[in-house]
Amino acid sequence: MKRPSYATDKTLKTFIKNALEEDIQDGDHSTLSTIPKDLEQSAKLLVKQDCILAGVELAEIIFKTFDKDLKVEIFIKDGDSAKVRDVALIVTGSARSILSTERLVLNCMQRMSGIATLTHDWDSRLVGTKTKLLDTRKTTPNFRVCEKWAVAIGGGTNHRYGLYDMIMLKDNHIDYNGSITNAVKMAKDYVKKNKKKLKIEVETRNLEEVKEAIKAKVDRIMLDNMNVNMMKQAVDMINGSCESEASGGITRDMLKEIASTGVTYISAGALTHSAENIDLSLKAVK
Repeated sequence: MKRPSYATDKTLKTFIKNALEEDIQDGDHSTLSTIPKDLEQSAKLLVKQDCILAGVELAEIIFKTFDKDLKVEIFIKDGDSAKVRDVALIVTGSARSILSTERLVLNCMQRMSGIATLTHDWDSRLVGTKTKLLDTRKTTPNFRVCEKWAVAIGGGTNHRYGLYDMIMLKDNHIDYNGSITNAVKMAKDYVKKNKKKLKIEVETRNLEEVKEAIKAKVDRIMLDNMNVNMMKQAVDMINGSCESEASGGITRDMLKEIASTGVTYISAGALTHSAENIDLSLKAVK
């Protein structure tokens, strides 16, 4: 699949540089002390758990960022199903380089594959509906690019990337400001004054707030922690005048019922904060 726009070369290189510096500091002394400088070897990335594989492209970038002479042969691409004992890729070149990058590659791929696998499972529950599954900003600091990329690989849709690419007026914004009406007016004035192209979303907690948000003419209304009956009433009230998003305490078992309300999106923090890592390993080819 095509790499998402936020996963730029610059962003990934910065992430990789910081991650390697965190791990290696003044040297991978285990490797430097035992592996000859000119030794060349191969290693295979072994799948030890059925999954939707993710992080393959990132793995290649990590290897080649550390050592441009490493060669990576890919057998399973991002988003493909992988089975136990499958070999996802083989990396060949400096044994020192392979050993020094092994843990970063595995950490990224295990986490990303876990998120992609969970996302794919949840998204499959929405097949046949028009509702799309969204992630949230509930991500690991400094690892967001990888976690959101994994959601996309798993078939989900990315919500806003950060605080800069969409205006979302949540409950605390409204409570601090005083009202949805005033907060939306101020947000629209801000967008116009600063010549920004930003959509405005408002979080609502009840049908009165939904009415107020509709009247304020926003781009999307979030239906936060509403039961399905209230959500259906809210979607009917919105009646296509803007997008709608179900959020708050979403579980896998709720997805179909929520989608039946006609809501545009379902957002779930669980995709990134509750996914379990997939077991993968990098083994020397003897």
